[in-house]
Amino acid sequence: MDSPLYASMLRLDRTAIKALKITDPYSIHRTVYSLFQDVRSEGEKNKSKSSGIVYNDEGGNFQSRKILMISDRMPASCVNGQYGEVETKKINSSLLKYENYRFKTTVNPCRRNNKTRQLIPVKGRENIAQWFIERSNQSWGFDCETPRLQVNDVEVLRFKGKNRQLVTIVQAAIEGELKVTDRDAFIRSFRQGIGRARSFGCGLLQIVPLSHNPLY
Repeated sequence: MDSPLYASMLRLDRTAIKALKITDPYSIHRTVYSLFQDVRSEGEKNKSKSSGIVYNDEGGNFQSRKILMISDRMPASCVNGQYGEVETKKINSSLLKYENYRFKTTVNPCRRNNKTRQLIPVKGRENIAQWFIERSNQSWGFDCETPRLQVNDVEVLRFKGKNRQLVTIVQAAIEGELKVTDRDAFIRSFRQGIGRARSFGCGLLQIVPLSHNPLY
């Protein structure tokens, strides 16, 4: 039986943003992960075992910021015992039993070169849409049609990571409608996130069930 899932919203005010030095994706990553007990061994981390945490930066400015999180365990109520505020609710398992959903997500569109093993970013909105549809069918347990798929903001993020190495990530905001084709894969996608760069805020699926009633 899968463990419970929790949806949380981290709200940071100006004081928290300044104290936590929220300036780039890594600082957000560091802040989010600090809210949760680390349950993975170093070996599990090296084997890329899921952290049980996915999140999405909902945006903001130097005055305030919101970060949405889905996790398999409860977060702390604030950062470092004093900064920000976390509101958490348990996700009802019935949310994942529908067939059709409206969704939005932020993903890292890329492909691995079979010869060099290098990750190559997918460029252009049409190509990103096609990549997303292919991955959805092959790996993520759902299908989505091109006319109902919209690729919004595409941006390149460059920042220093944990060991001060330069990290470059392409992010694409995508929304549309999906139909579940493989329930187990879909639930796994929701629990663990989709695609790469999940530790830097990519991959969280925000879903709303669609009613079959045309008058809804």
